[in-house]
Amino acid sequence: MADRNKRLDSNIPGNFYVDATCINCDTCRQLAPASFEEIGRYSAVSHQPVSGPEIHQAYQALLTCPVGAIGTEQSDKALAQTAMGSFPSPIEDGVSYCGFNSEKSFGANSFLIEHPDGNWLIDSPRYLKHLVEVFERRGGIAHIFLTHQDDVADSDKYAAHFGAKRIIHRADVQAASTAEQIIEGEETTQIGSDFQIIPVPGHTAGSMVLLYRETFLFTGDHLWWNPHTKSL
Repeated sequence: MADRNKRLDSNIPGNFYVDATCINCDTCRQLAPASFEEIGRYSAVSHQPVSGPEIHQAYQALLTCPVGAIGTEQSDKALAQTAMGSFPSPIEDGVSYCGFNSEKSFGANSFLIEHPDGNWLIDSPRYLKHLVEVFERRGGIAHIFLTHQDDVADSDKYAAHFGAKRIIHRADVQAASTAEQIIEGEETTQIGSDFQIIPVPGHTAGSMVLLYRETFLFTGDHLWWNPHTKSL
């Protein structure tokens, strides 16, 4: 929970703020770009949300912040509950963004793929009752694809609850030593007709990406968007 006594001076006056526990992971800037921006070494509120969509996005950012660094001077529980209910947030074709990024994975994003042969979790969000219940309603989790060792987070808890198969590369297996499926070498692994696991160069030796239906590429930290140059 954010501490107003640690409110950063870089925030503009108003209800929403970021405190000094921010790890500058970029999550809030992804979810509510109209309200948050990078100022110095931290994120900060550069525009207080006014419209309904802006306020909704700001509450999404507050809930998803991995270290709870976003706070409000006056909280609206109903709006916060609505924001919580928006996760996992649909993207397209059964793919959703989970929200609730984990400090254990340095604020990395995680995703849900709903598939008739079993749902996939891509990297791990925080282990939360809300997400567990949503995943249960949508058919559970069959596979947990771990892009690399940094983004394992609470994957062990989700695997235990759902009986899911965790997939990780041999070179990063120390991060999930009891994983159920280990990828070896540098060759692409095909799982069913829709999923390709591709080992790639990365900042860990066991980095992998997942290509889904030749359309969605889940890259972990292999690719990174540069907001300044507007390019990868």
